[in-house]
Amino acid sequence: MQADSTTEQRVIDKIRGLFPEQILQVEEFIDSLYKKNTTNTDSEIAFVAAKLSEPAFEKIWDNPDDAEYDKL
Repeated sequence: MQADSTTEQRVIDKIRGLFPEQILQVEEFIDSLYKKNTTNTDSEIAFVAAKLSEPAFEKIWDNPDDAEYDKL
């Protein structure tokens, strides 16, 4: 979701009014939000990729020799 320019300007104006230590805290918070969003995206991509590969692996996995592993 993209913030509009008015919202962005309000946030920038508020940041400019902070002490330097507080600005560092804001930056750390923003970094943590960014990392959370990136991590979720990466894990979602991995999950989708795994689901898409299931049909290809079914032929390999679904056989009598590997039936014992199904019980694990």
